[in-house]
Amino acid sequence: MFITQITNYPIKSIQGINQQQADVTPLGLKNDRTFMLVDENGLFITQRKNPQMALISLAPLGNNLMLNAPDMPSLLIDTALFDSTPIQVEIWKDQCKAFPAEDRVNQWFSKFLGYSARLVSYPFKEPRSVDQNYSQTGDIVSFADGFPLLIISEASLDDLNKRLESPVSMTNFRPNIVVSGSLPYAEDNWKQIQIGSVVFDAVKLCSRCVLTTIDPKTGIKNQQGEPLKTLSSYRRSEAGVCFGMNLIPRTHGIIQCQQELKVLS
Repeated sequence: MFITQITNYPIKSIQGINQQQADVTPLGLKNDRTFMLVDENGLFITQRKNPQMALISLAPLGNNLMLNAPDMPSLLIDTALFDSTPIQVEIWKDQCKAFPAEDRVNQWFSKFLGYSARLVSYPFKEPRSVDQNYSQTGDIVSFADGFPLLIISEASLDDLNKRLESPVSMTNFRPNIVVSGSLPYAEDNWKQIQIGSVVFDAVKLCSRCVLTTIDPKTGIKNQQGEPLKTLSSYRRSEAGVCFGMNLIPRTHGIIQCQQELKVLS
């Protein structure tokens, strides 16, 4: 089995950046979901209620980010220009601190979304903990939904697409790591894996939501509820409708496309 894709999502719930290699840190991929959008109450914002976020693209420029969106001017975000005074934010009932961006950045997002929004950066000195039911003491996570990384096999997507009238892409599921050469849903049974020198615990199947029904190219929800509707017909369990496996890194270092994935247990 080999790694075929590595994707970093610097800003939660907008487009990602495909990389040939990435640095795995305790939080997951370096810079992955270290920024997110919040509303005026500090509640996190995602494609679930704002599917047009799928149309926001970004590109790294040194330590900065260049964003583009339909009918909007390009936006350069200087990642050093965030307020030093934190605000309280909420993500999946987790309360944590975050640092808001400068006004011109927040105005850009507010105009695109049609309501007041702020971009915030992650509080590295006061990190967010992983769910204790699936983690070890000291495990931390960025602004990702719940776990540092998500892996999906190409075979699992191929099997799903055989059941769909209109195939979907891996982008619908927003994994960090894609692997080839396995059987469909082999990742369901992994307990621990190794990529290069980096070891990961496979801790929980990833339960899926309406975000998977948003076309990443158009930002429009599928009217038939696909692929979630089909997934729910054969991938439903007590944990929900599952597709992909959540990972927690146990060691840290560089992973690369075309590296072998070894199943340790």
